[in-house]
Amino acid sequence: MNDYGRIDSYIRRLVEESGPERTAWNLERIRDGKPTTWNYIDGCMITCLLEMARITGEEGYFTFSEQFIDAFIGEDGTIRTFQGEKYNLDDINEGRVLFELYARTGKEKYRLAADRLWAQLEKHPRTFEGSFWHKAIYPNQVWLDGIYMAQPFRALYATTFGNGDVSDIVAQIRTVRERMRSPETGLYYHGYDASRKAFWADPESGCSRNYWLRSLGWFAVALADLLEIVPEGEARNELADIFTGLMTSADRYADPETGLYWQVPDQGGRPGNYLETSGSAMMAYAMLKGARLGFLDSEYAAKGRKTFDGIMGRYLTFTDHGLNLGGICLVAGLGPENNRRRDGSYEYYISEPVVENDAKGVAPFVLAYTEIRRLTA
Repeated sequence: MNDYGRIDSYIRRLVEESGPERTAWNLERIRDGKPTTWNYIDGCMITCLLEMARITGEEGYFTFSEQFIDAFIGEDGTIRTFQGEKYNLDDINEGRVLFELYARTGKEKYRLAADRLWAQLEKHPRTFEGSFWHKAIYPNQVWLDGIYMAQPFRALYATTFGNGDVSDIVAQIRTVRERMRSPETGLYYHGYDASRKAFWADPESGCSRNYWLRSLGWFAVALADLLEIVPEGEARNELADIFTGLMTSADRYADPETGLYWQVPDQGGRPGNYLETSGSAMMAYAMLKGARLGFLDSEYAAKGRKTFDGIMGRYLTFTDHGLNLGGICLVAGLGPENNRRRDGSYEYYISEPVVENDAKGVAPFVLAYTEIRRLTA
């Protein structure tokens, strides 16, 4: 039986060692010696800390989250360090925490900041099919990651401050299923270039060459979260169909012993491939949440718990400094043109650094933990 209680001390330690100017979990910033900015990595952590506040009732998590976000939000809703001209979907993700902060505090600046991000997305460039570009530096490209970065925020805004219309969200996800899903495996490719011009894209399909676990995880988590946000009706039914199809397909690629998933999911056991923490945690969270919400069969709660326990058994270690979470791929992407090493090949995905305590693994691990807490309450 795993000692889940030790996880609480791990999370508290990360919070105690972090602040708006420097965090213990954003290893890319630490590596590059850069100060903290408004970014998706911290957004993921604040999202999970707000969830910890809800689950545990410990107000310290909420207080830390509010103070962290306040360091970036002006009274008029301006967001310090946000660069709209980059048209970067990653920079939308942190905005999803604004809705809970506004609901809890009533501070108008949170709504004004959400308005700014919504307006930014209204002018975001799109492919000819209507999908958001992932970033300005990736023209006509759709990445699975981007669904998580932008669409839950849009759904929260539409259902909180807007008219509730989520049709464009569903349309973009429908395009992802039509263009990026392999009918043979049921898995989704990491990226898709609608123009078919990117060096990594198949000239016929526009898709990248391989599946990448964390991108599948981002997509699964986005769908699970959207199913909680979007009200009952045809839109949610369509999202549920896409979600259940993905989770059923992905389940076939879980390591039978540990429940973890491989960095390149369909090539388990191939030399260099490894069981990766961040994407596995995302799949665990999606399974646990999907079962709790009733969109997945109850057996998926047990599957998600097995995956979570597998992460603990393989990658959560105790040292003199405390607990450490390892097995996390630091970063992976496709291009741009001047970075041809990021070509979507198998060799590329297994070559990226594997690290400890980076938020891209810690945040989904904590989110999965909050679902475990619900199961064991």
